Amino acid sequence: MTLQAPSSDVASDRDIANVIRALSMDAVQAANSGHPGMPMGMAEIAVALWTRHLRHNPANPHWPDRDRFVLSNGHGSMLLYSLLHLTGYALPIGELARFRQLHSMTPGHPEVGVTPGVETTTGPLGQGISNAVGMAIAERLLAAEFNRPGHTVVDHHTYAFLGDGCMMEGISHESCALAGTLGLGKLVALYDDNGISIDSEKGSIRSWYTDDVPKRFAAYGWHVIANVDGHDVEAVHRAINKAKRVTDRPSLICCKTVIGKGAPTKANTGGVHGAPLGDKEIAAAREALGWPHAPFVVPEAVRKAWDAKRKGARRENEWKKAFAAYAQAHPAEAAEFRRRMAGELPADFAARTQAMIDEANAKAESIATRKASQNALEVLVPLLPELIGGSADLAGSNLTMTRASRPVGREGGGNYLFYGVREFGMAAIMNGLALHGGFVPYGATFLTFSDYARNALRMASLMKLREVFVFTHDSIGLGEDGPTHQPVEHAASLRLIPNLDLWRPCDTVESATAWTCAIARRDGPSALLFSRQNVAHAPRAAAAIEAIRRGGYVLADAPGGSAARAVIIATGSEVPLALAAQQQLAGQGIAARVVSMPCTSVFDRQDPGYRSAVLPAGLPRVAVEAGVTDLWRKYVGLEGKVIGIDSYGESAPAGELYRHFGITAEAVAAAVKQVLSQE
Repeated sequence: MTLQAPSSDVASDRDIANVIRALSMDAVQAANSGHPGMPMGMAEIAVALWTRHLRHNPANPHWPDRDRFVLSNGHGSMLLYSLLHLTGYALPIGELARFRQLHSMTPGHPEVGVTPGVETTTGPLGQGISNAVGMAIAERLLAAEFNRPGHTVVDHHTYAFLGDGCMMEGISHESCALAGTLGLGKLVALYDDNGISIDSEKGSIRSWYTDDVPKRFAAYGWHVIANVDGHDVEAVHRAINKAKRVTDRPSLICCKTVIGKGAPTKANTGGVHGAPLGDKEIAAAREALGWPHAPFVVPEAVRKAWDAKRKGARRENEWKKAFAAYAQAHPAEAAEFRRRMAGELPADFAARTQAMIDEANAKAESIATRKASQNALEVLVPLLPELIGGSADLAGSNLTMTRASRPVGREGGGNYLFYGVREFGMAAIMNGLALHGGFVPYGATFLTFSDYARNALRMASLMKLREVFVFTHDSIGLGEDGPTHQPVEHAASLRLIPNLDLWRPCDTVESATAWTCAIARRDGPSALLFSRQNVAHAPRAAAAIEAIRRGGYVLADAPGGSAARAVIIATGSEVPLALAAQQQLAGQGIAARVVSMPCTSVFDRQDPGYRSAVLPAGLPRVAVEAGVTDLWRKYVGLEGKVIGIDSYGESAPAGELYRHFGITAEAVAAAVKQVLSQE
C-alpha cells in the first residue's frame, strides 16, 4: 500500500502528535533499546500542554520565570527529547538518532545538565513528581518574598507527567500528601492511566494495582479531574485550563490512554513498554498512523507547528520588561533576586562564617555536635535567606530550627518545612527546591533513617546539587534506643556515594567549618553527621583550624616536638578517644600523631603532597570510628588496625556501649603498640 503525505501546509493536532510517535519509535529502534510505549501513549497530552500552556523559551532554558516541566515517568525519555527538539532547543535531530549512545545528549533517562531543557534527572520512579513538589514550593516561597503590589516577577506553574509506576512507589504518597497539605495551587500533574506496566505482558496491572487514584489524591487534598480522554487534545487542553483556575490546591488530571497507541499488534500490551517495536511493527504503525516519512524526518508543516522559539522569546522579553520596572521600583529586592537565582553567596559570607568559626573556637564548648550545628545555623539562617530547612518529624532532636526559622504553611512564605515522617519524600523535595533555583535546602533526620532517603541522596549527587543533608544521632553513642536506631554501617555506606561529601565533625569548630564548606560547595551535596552525646572541645592552632577545610589534618602532633612513630586517625566523637590514647602512649614513651579526618572525600581530593604530609608514608596507622571498619583499610593498610564495630549495637547508656564494644582510649593505645610491634 502506498502512503500519502498530509496535503495541508498547516499540520493538524494528529500530525503533530504522530511525529512524537514516529521519532520515539525510530530512536528506540536505532538504539535497539528503550521505551516507546509511553511516548506513543502520551503524545496528545504532550501536544495539549506544550503547544497551548507551557511558558518556556527554547533559546534560554534557564529563564527564571519559565514554567517547569518534569517527566517523572522518565523511562519515556524520547517523549521529552522529541518535544525539546521540535520546539527549538539546542538538541539536533542527530542527537535523537544517537539515543542512548555514549556521550550523546539523549541518555536513556533524562539528565539535567546533559540535555538543554531537562529540569531534573528522572528514572527512579516517583522521584520526579516529588521534585516537582519541591519546585512548586520554591515558586510559592519566592513569589511571597519578592512579588510586590503592581510588580509580579515570580508567577509560573510546575507541570509533571507521571505513570502507574510513579503512583505505586511509596515516595509518591509521601510527597503528594505534603503537596496537598500545603495547597500548592501552581502544581499540575497529568497521570498516564494506561493500566500497563512491565509485568503486564499478557494483561493489565489489575492483579497487583487496584488503587482508586482519584479518591486517593482527593483524600490528600488535591483537585482531581478524572476520566479525561488522553488522546483528545481538546479534552486535555480543557482539563489543564480547569486545573489552572484552581489556585488553592494542586491538581491531578487523570488521562485514560493506550500505551503504544498506533502500534497495530503491540499497543496496550506490556511488550511495548520497554523494548523496540521491530521493523515490521514500525512499518505497520506508520501505515496505521498515516505517517509516510522516513525515520527521523520531520515535515516542514509539522516543524512549524511545534516551533516555540518566537513565542518563547516574546514571553521572556515581556518578563524582562516587567522585571526592569520592578528593579526600578525595588532595586534592593531585584538585586537580591538576581543573586539568589545565580546561586551566589552574599559578599560577606566568608567573613561572617570565619567569625562564626573563630567564636566557636574561643568559646571552647564541650557540647553535642548536633547542638554545635544548631549554633552554626543561628548564624547562617539570618545570613542566608536562601536557606530553607526542615526535618522529618525530628526538629527537636535534630536541632535544625533557629530563632529565625518560620514554618512554611498553606499561605505566605517561610523558611522551614515540617516534612512529617517522610524521609524519602523530604530528600526528593529538597532536590526539587535546589533544582528550581533561589534556595539552598537542608533537611534532617536520624542517621539510621538515611536508608529511607538514600536513593534521593544518590540523585542529588548525580545531579551535583547544592544542598545539605543533616543526620544526627550518628553512632552507638545515642545509647538506649538500641540497634534499630544505632547506625554502624551508615557513614561508610554514604561515603560510597560518588560526589557526596560526608562530614563527621568532632566538635564545635569542625561543625561550624563543615556547615561553611557544605554551603559554599556548588558542585554537589553534603551530608553532615552530628552526635547526640556531648563531645569535648579539641584545642588546636590557627593553622589547624584553617586546615579543617581540607577534610583531614594534623590535630595534635607528637608531644614535645618528638618525631611521631605512629598515626591515629579519628572522626567525630571518637577524636577525644584518639587524643586520650595519644597522652597514654606519651606516658609510655611512644610518640603518636592524631589526625582528625572529618571528610574523607575532601581529603582525598587534596594534592598528594598535602596528603603525604598529613599521613607520612612508612608510619604505622590506627583508625578509630564507632562504625564498620572496612573503609578505613584504605588509610591504614592491611598492616594497620581499625577500632570500630562490625556488628549491630545494643540497648544501654552510651558510655557502657563504648566500653562493651571496645571503642576506648585504652583499646586505641593498645592497637598502636600492636602495630609498632610488627615493625
